[in-house]
Amino acid sequence: MNWTGWLHTFFFAPARQSGPDAVGHRIAEHLALCGVALLWAVVLAVPLGLLIGYTGRGTVVVTALTGVARALPTLGLVTLAVLLVGVGDTAVLVPLVALSAPPLLVAAAEGVRGTDPEVRDAALGIGLTHPQVLRQVCLPAALPTLLAGLRTATVQTIATATVASYVGLGGLGRYVIDGLATRDYPATAGGALLVVLLAVATQLLFALLIRLSLPPGARARRSSRTPKEST
Repeated sequence: MNWTGWLHTFFFAPARQSGPDAVGHRIAEHLALCGVALLWAVVLAVPLGLLIGYTGRGTVVVTALTGVARALPTLGLVTLAVLLVGVGDTAVLVPLVALSAPPLLVAAAEGVRGTDPEVRDAALGIGLTHPQVLRQVCLPAALPTLLAGLRTATVQTIATATVASYVGLGGLGRYVIDGLATRDYPATAGGALLVVLLAVATQLLFALLIRLSLPPGARARRSSRTPKEST
């Protein structure tokens, strides 16, 4: 059977229309798991990244730790977490947070560091405190870069959350893992396609958000660039 036949079999099966194995239910499980992981990553990484970007302290250490975190094998972390805390959400959230936090940390730091120093000095000159400058001046300027980091983290998390099925959790990984285990190739192909489509939709959504977050002048300059200028 070809891919077209597999996908037709998968999407039109009665079990995919309703019940715990329905496509909508599995997508909701996948998004919920990714959302919790990303929320923890934002809470842990973004404030630290903003502080590092504003003060300029700890950049070397953060860069080194970020490189190490990106090299960690997700499945190995899941296995270790299962051994330490048992089967459950924590066993998957730990590696997902470890994966999604580094791009957020780097994006927050780089976004704040890219703020025009003259603008920061002017804000301090009119009486704003350093926390006010960070919140009112640096954070808006860093928003496009921060959204780009969040886009990277979100796409990576969506793709990697399929490992949740290894420890008995739900999500789109159930189709892929269970399909491989039972040689249900339509389920494997359908689950893989859904993960890809979800990641692509996320890319497009964040591309729109990043464009909208740009200052009007920068947005106009980007729109007016000719193909020759952009190459």
